[in-house]
Amino acid sequence: MSTQLPVSLINGTDANCVNAADRGLAYGDGVFETIAIHAAGPRFWNRHMARLQSGCHRLGIAPVDEAVLRKECDNLLGRVAGGRNYVLKIMVTRGAGGRGYRPDTSVTPTRILQLHDWPELPPGASGIRATLCSLRLGNNPQLAGIKHLNRLEQVLARAEWDDPEICEGLIQDQGGRVIEGTMSNLFLVKNTVLLTPDLTRCGVAGIMRNIVLEIAAGQDYASKVCDITLNDVFMADELFVCNSLAGIWPVTELDSNRYPVGPVTTRLQSCLQAFDDDKHEWRA
Repeated sequence: MSTQLPVSLINGTDANCVNAADRGLAYGDGVFETIAIHAAGPRFWNRHMARLQSGCHRLGIAPVDEAVLRKECDNLLGRVAGGRNYVLKIMVTRGAGGRGYRPDTSVTPTRILQLHDWPELPPGASGIRATLCSLRLGNNPQLAGIKHLNRLEQVLARAEWDDPEICEGLIQDQGGRVIEGTMSNLFLVKNTVLLTPDLTRCGVAGIMRNIVLEIAAGQDYASKVCDITLNDVFMADELFVCNSLAGIWPVTELDSNRYPVGPVTTRLQSCLQAFDDDKHEWRA
């Protein structure tokens, strides 16, 4: 295949420009999903769709027809070589509306699908370097957990470093609680207990975060969703971050702090490789 990526569909039509009045552009009024495409198709499709629809519901955006999204996804995948990995980004905005914050309930949501090449990711087995960001997330329970389009906090946090050896930055909220990475969820291991931050005030409830918790339960690891302090992070036996593209990344360095790639993290990585959540999710 000779299709040059990225390639986009907007409301099912080949295009790379949205209406200048689209509320996703004007206000970040929408949600998105970033989906790994493997040889068998989109990975964890049902989970991504559930979160997408939940985010639309919480923002008061009309639900998306999943069959339409599947058809459009197949359209894009039919243009590229099979047997390779890609990244699919799906964005749903409230649609094009007039000036002003008040949403117009009569507008039709905008669907944007983009297919990208698979990024170069550092190997997860050896661990990554991370840093602590100075930016603090604003607390807003009404938006907590949603993967909404307004990512300015993450943009500013990611702009804090340009060292290519640093793969991720951890972010605190206004109360000093450690919430997540700029593009990942955070886990600590202490005395074999798995700890992950409470996301009821802010942060994104990642697909991979939920999978890790499910795997941990299946391996009889105790886990706890709770407030995480900087001291908790510094005193952790193991530290790792995760997202739907990278899987599990052990953190071996956080500024001046060092961590081993420990047995719990290694076991979870191994279980994730064998984790099969895609049976009958896509093509028969």
